[in-house]
Amino acid sequence: MTKAEQQQAVAILVPGQFNDHAVGRIDRTFSRVWIERPDASLVTDEMRRAVRGIAAFGGINAALIDALPNLEIIANFGVGYDSVDARHAAQRGVMVTNTPDVLTEEVADTAIGLLINTVRELPRAETWLRDGSWARNGNYPLSRLTLRGRRAGIFGMGRIGLAIARRLEAFGLPISYHNRRPVEGLPYEYHGTLKGLAEAVDTLISVAPGGASTEKAVNAEILSALGPNGVFVNIGRGSTVDETALAAALAGGTIAAAGLDVFADEPNVPPALLAAPNTSLLPHVGSASEHTRRAMADLCVDNLISWFSERRALTPVPETEKVKARS
Repeated sequence: MTKAEQQQAVAILVPGQFNDHAVGRIDRTFSRVWIERPDASLVTDEMRRAVRGIAAFGGINAALIDALPNLEIIANFGVGYDSVDARHAAQRGVMVTNTPDVLTEEVADTAIGLLINTVRELPRAETWLRDGSWARNGNYPLSRLTLRGRRAGIFGMGRIGLAIARRLEAFGLPISYHNRRPVEGLPYEYHGTLKGLAEAVDTLISVAPGGASTEKAVNAEILSALGPNGVFVNIGRGSTVDETALAAALAGGTIAAAGLDVFADEPNVPPALLAAPNTSLLPHVGSASEHTRRAMADLCVDNLISWFSERRALTPVPETEKVKARS
């Protein structure tokens, strides 16, 4: 049997809906197995025997990993993988990969667009034109906020955070950041706590990953520290924000405005945020261009191909970097 034939015999589980380009490549290269959703109760005896890989948008928990004794790799579609139990996968000797870098610039572009929309109210200004208000009532009211004179803080100075910082530099904004630890060689001011960062800036952009360590990290205390001229933008994970506290801060003038591309319970957006006139809200479109999603799909599948042909992953997540392919 040739290598190609051996690879074609490898069963890859694809739970639920998945990227069409990725599905096409999986079908041409492997044997695709489908279930309605990533749920261990849906795994059949045949799947237990056959499945050696998973390609998914996330949602892979310990129970599903344990239900597949021959599982070797989970190829996550997306840079964030907090909904994959990577620690349990590592304990089981299962590789987990994600899709970094290929979406960095697109998400950074979205962050800047969302920031400008939030500060300058551009979506509302466009609606003013389209619904005839310009012709009936005259010019759109002057925006209360501006980027001029602002100080930007980035929560999560990884690849995307750095790309956002480069763009903000071009706008002439001073930049500070908070991470678990300083990033060597960066010229930006580092703050050891998120509260310290919020106190030092008036524009806070969250690019932080999800997970227990960042759960509701942006809370009432942080928003109060940001102040009444503060603008909060979230392009990272909805779980990092206490949405009840955010809605209260927007309604009470604790901060001036917020721009959000992510939410804690997508696609369900809290009514208080939907009703807030000082928000700009997007339906998690940070990386949602055909160009970038195709690149993400290719990297997702390339990880599977590399694993089963060369026995190595291209972009392993930190928790599984030391996982070795089975002989």
